[in-house]
Order: sequence, then structure tokens, then C-alpha cells
Amino acid sequence: MKRRSKYEGLQKRKAIAGYLFILPFIIGFLAFMVKPFFQSLYMSFCDVQVGPGGFTNVFWGLKNFVEAFTVDLTFTRLLTEELTRMAINVPAIIVFSFFAALLLNQEFKGRAFVRGVFFLPVILSSGVILGVEYDNPIMAQMRDVIEMEGATGVSITDTIKEVLNVSGVGNSVFKVVFDIIDRIYDVVLASGIQIIIFLSGLQTISKSMYEAASIEGCTSWESLWKITFPMISPLLLVNLVYTIVDFCMRTDNQVIKKIQDIMLAKLSYGPASAMAWIYFGIVMAIIGLTSLILSKVVYYYD
Repeated sequence: MKRRSKYEGLQKRKAIAGYLFILPFIIGFLAFMVKPFFQSLYMSFCDVQVGPGGFTNVFWGLKNFVEAFTVDLTFTRLLTEELTRMAINVPAIIVFSFFAALLLNQEFKGRAFVRGVFFLPVILSSGVILGVEYDNPIMAQMRDVIEMEGATGVSITDTIKEVLNVSGVGNSVFKVVFDIIDRIYDVVLASGIQIIIFLSGLQTISKSMYEAASIEGCTSWESLWKITFPMISPLLLVNLVYTIVDFCMRTDNQVIKKIQDIMLAKLSYGPASAMAWIYFGIVMAIIGLTSLILSKVVYYYD
């Protein structure tokens, strides 16, 4: 009984520490985001008229939502394209981050430096540096080199595609794979935080578990799927949710650009709010569905 009370006390202290960690975000959300959040929701059901005295909201129901799907066909096309791109890029980022974390968790000289290099995408994908990256022709040329487009215009991936097509190998699967390879620069750029999260999880796994498995004749491949993967499966769910949210907030997201253009250039706040809430609802539904599916296979341990 005494041991159980100590365990419950430890769990309570961990819970308190967790709530204290997220407290600044909760305070910031309540102070600065709750009011605009509900204002945007109300504006999506209104005809927002901009006048000298400010905004005038005339409620007219679901008209903005209907027009977003029936009148502005560009929004539907961009929404489909972005969701398809997310369905391809998110698994690629998760897989790359996981195996990169496995490599960085090994013992080798200069490990701290290499880990720092892998964290650079987090720095490069923030603020002013991100703008420099997308606007700088030198950075664009470097990205082309990384994506295997040589100065002669010969693409390695295109050559392999032709070989596979001649060989009769299925085009649909390999097309997705080569699209990911062509965008490897973007995949690496978006993997910094995920690598750190996976790496922190790998470092909590006791080496004695691998030693015991090795004594029992377990191979490295079996250890990966029987020990490593189950032990970090909770972080897989965390990284999946983070990657989906991060992808939807990218500066090159065409749906966000479309919403911003309607809101700022055309001053159509009602339709822009409706489109934003449509996109938000779809993304939340995807996060909820994937979380529900993955939570069934996540292994939680104390």
C-alpha cells in the first residue's frame, strides 16, 4: 500500500510538472486567441461589410460555406492538392525522422556536431531566414543540387523512372516514391523537431533490454520491431500530430495563400473565414482519425 501511494505521488508530481510546462501557452491562448477564434467563427456565417466605423456583420447562415465549394472552384482544387501533398509528405517526414534519430543515437565521434547539423533545419525554417531561403537564388540553386538536378539538366530520378517504366514495374507506387525523393530538401527541412523528439525517446530505452534480447538470440532487426518501436510508439503519435499541424502552417501552403488573398486583397472577410474554418475542420478530422487509429497500437509504459 505504501509503495502504491509513492507511485501515485510520483505520477501526480509528473502531472503537475506537465501542466506547469504548458501553462504559458494556455495563458497566451486565453488572453490573445480565444476572442479572435470565436470572432472568426461568427464572421464565417456573416456578410462582413467594412466601413469607416469598422466591421458590420450581417448574418446569412451557411452561404459562405456553400459558395466556397460551389462558386470558388480554385479553393476546392487547392484544398485537394494540399491534402494530397500532406498525405504523401507527412509519412515521409515521420519515416525519415525516425531513421535519422536511430542513426544519431549510435555511438560515434562527432555525434554532438552531427546532431547540431540535423537541428539546423529548425533554425533555417524560422522567421527571416526562411524568407531569405525562398527569395535567395543561391539558396534555390543549392536546393536544386540537393534534389539531384545537375547543372547539365540530367535528373537521376528521371533516368531511374525511365528504366523502371521500360522494365514494366508499377508506375503508381514508384511515382509517389520519386516525388518524395525530388522533394527531399523539403522533407529534411521539416524534420528537425521530429528527430529531436524521437532521439529523446530512444535515449530513455534501457540498454539492458537490448543486452537481454541479444543474449536470447534476438537479431538487430527483431530488436527494432520488438523493443525500439513499441517503446517510442507514444512519440510516434506526438510527431504525427505535430507534423500535420506544422505542414498546414507552412508558408508555401497554397490554401493559406488563397485565404489570405481573399481576406487582404479582396477584403472578403466572411468567405475567407469560412474557408479557414473548412480547412481547420478537415485538418482536425484527419488528426482525430489518425490519432484514434494509432492510439490502438501505441504501447504505454511506466
